[in-house]
Amino acid sequence: MKAHWIKVFLRLALSVAFLSAVADRFGFWPAEISTWGNMEAFLAYTGSMVPWAPESLVPFMGWGATILEVIFAIFLILGFKTKLTAQLSGVLLLVFGLSMVFSFGLKAPLDYSVFSAAAAAFGLSLIKEPFLEIDQLTEKK
Repeated sequence: MKAHWIKVFLRLALSVAFLSAVADRFGFWPAEISTWGNMEAFLAYTGSMVPWAPESLVPFMGWGATILEVIFAIFLILGFKTKLTAQLSGVLLLVFGLSMVFSFGLKAPLDYSVFSAAAAAFGLSLIKEPFLEIDQLTEKK
């Protein structure tokens, strides 16, 4: 398989995962398969992931993560600043994973494949040749 098709797959897989999590927070998934089901439940979960943070910061952190996931998903789908977006996605996922480890233990991020997704994002950032990306229109020839 050619690297450019792997790059497209990585971009779409990460994007869909981000958008699925965001959709869950807004109640777009049926209740029987939803993790949070609404933003309030997600913010409570966020608070449990960052017990060291002042309670007043939890909504900012939860909404910040949500906004970043939407932005990163859109940028990855479009192929806009793909390398940077992939690196930032990897950092965000790594922060999620480490927060889960320190709050819930190692099993939680392994069950949700958070570290695998972070590795995929970092791997995506290493595939240099743009393919089906807006970056192709802006790169210097």
